[in-house]
Amino acid sequence: MKDGFLRTACATPEIKVADCMGNAQKIISMAKEAAGNGASLIVFPELCITGYTCSDLFLQKALLDSAEEALGMILKKTAKLDAVILVGLPVRANSGLYNCAAVICQGKIMGLVPKKHIPNYSEFYEMRHFTPAPEKMLMIEMLDDKCVFLGNNVIFKCEDMPEFRLGVELCEDLWTAEPPSGKLAMRGATIIANLSASDEIIGKADYRRMLVKSQSARLQAVYVYTSAGLGESTTDLVFSGHDLICENGAVLAESKRFSEGIIYADVDLQKMEGERMRKNTFSGSSDTNSVVFHLPKKDIELKRYISPTPFVPSDKAHLDERCEEILTIQATGLATRIKHTNARTVVIGLSGGLDSTLALIVAVHAMDMLKRDRKDIIAVTMPCFGTTKRTKSNAEILAESYGVSFMDIDISKAVKQHFEDIGQSMDDLSVTFENGQARERTQVIMDIANKTGGFVIGTGDLSELALGWATYNGDHMSMYAVNASIPKTLVRHLTAYEADHTDGELKKALLDILDTPVSPELLPPKDGEISQKTEDLVGPYELHDFFLYYLVRFGFTPEKILRLAKKAFEGKYTDETIEKWLKTFLRRFFSQQFKRSCLPDGPKVGTVTLSPRGDWRMPSDAVNTSFTF
Repeated sequence: MKDGFLRTACATPEIKVADCMGNAQKIISMAKEAAGNGASLIVFPELCITGYTCSDLFLQKALLDSAEEALGMILKKTAKLDAVILVGLPVRANSGLYNCAAVICQGKIMGLVPKKHIPNYSEFYEMRHFTPAPEKMLMIEMLDDKCVFLGNNVIFKCEDMPEFRLGVELCEDLWTAEPPSGKLAMRGATIIANLSASDEIIGKADYRRMLVKSQSARLQAVYVYTSAGLGESTTDLVFSGHDLICENGAVLAESKRFSEGIIYADVDLQKMEGERMRKNTFSGSSDTNSVVFHLPKKDIELKRYISPTPFVPSDKAHLDERCEEILTIQATGLATRIKHTNARTVVIGLSGGLDSTLALIVAVHAMDMLKRDRKDIIAVTMPCFGTTKRTKSNAEILAESYGVSFMDIDISKAVKQHFEDIGQSMDDLSVTFENGQARERTQVIMDIANKTGGFVIGTGDLSELALGWATYNGDHMSMYAVNASIPKTLVRHLTAYEADHTDGELKKALLDILDTPVSPELLPPKDGEISQKTEDLVGPYELHDFFLYYLVRFGFTPEKILRLAKKAFEGKYTDETIEKWLKTFLRRFFSQQFKRSCLPDGPKVGTVTLSPRGDWRMPSDAVNTSFTF
């Protein structure tokens, strides 16, 4: 329960219809197993104590008495478990029979949540036995407790973990136009449990999965869906025990159908809180009942998969689809700007490195989209003191292969004159030595753009903006920054995607660029090789992209980001290495905001951007004293 993580479990036992005490024994056994594995929330299927398919037996007093007795046994045998357990059973109240979820914790009934929407179509005829949830809360007597409430407008709140706020609905409730979970989420529930008995027919599993995923996404919530399985009557129907745990639209765990057992997922309720805080449409309502309960905090060892590349899909097909979409968004943004400004040309400083290569790729796609001559793209290579033969050659090959205009302007003489003017020694390889070259390059391409009636395309990426790894009013500035919301880890994949769709010298050059160390090439090479490697200086970009994603996207604390990073990069980086570069990231992220406060326009591509006009507005003089660990 540390850092907002909660281990949840769906448990589908193999039951026997109408064998309440036997079913209770299996429920108890599975509850103990799940709790023993660290689960703090354990959800069983709808009417699991009796079986969903009892039909007219539901109207038999003997069955109803047995179900209540079985619940009493479950309470007694699970009293020492530190978990909230939900089980389904029929409950009598005010001359009505309700299909309920009993919410129990440490031997006590916290409440009974009745099903609101009673299906009575096709294979379902529940109205024959059950009454819809009452409009007002009922107080009933059950077992030794004379004050058990029955109602479905209730939030169960954990005092020891404020993010753990549970809402409950049953089966058909989800399949209706207005599920109770919508109001429960608006009133604060971060996790919805659904006790279900969904029979299996062709194609229903896909629809069910889509429904649970979309509801969790719509509510910015965790949705725990447990369904009846083996042992239910097969007189007319078959139940598969299709269990799902979804978090904000993502499936974290899914059972194998036509089986019994337990599935687990470590859900992140803190993330759900953060998602909702960003949306003013998720304001809490006070017109709901709540039950407060206590659970001792559990510091579980995360079994949840944490992707080391949160900006990059792991599935190849999905990655290709994503790359195509991103390139289209970038190219559309640039094409629209070209058309709007009536630009005769666009100018790119082409270094032969990754970022400028992607900017050129985007420009080519934009010109093709506009059905304009690629010669309207002017690629300018500007060798100076740190330029290597490798990168210069690749820049030349790219320009020739894509059929764009190309200019080779050696800026060494101009930079030396500038250094002489300001008294900068050529032996002083300081920041002035580096930035003087970067600003000269920007001046050159800006003036070429003026001369040719065009504008300059920026090449810097999101990762560099986060770290401030750009020369202020040098490569930091342009008229349209096409890579502004593309992190470095994604830049690589976009370039690789382009390489996969080309051949010959162009493909060879793109692959060599991908294999070239990331460098601004502002210091003299050693033996003809790049001497200044960015990742040796500021740290691995895959770590910085990971830190950026969780800091900006979800607002996680440095401690939580560190925990996730250690899990994601286990075996690749030592804990000490991750800690070192996280401190570097936080220091640079705060100190370099002034560069982000005056960024040029650029298209938003993903959910993490640093545009001062959109997603990220931060004072340039903010300090990171609250962001230490």
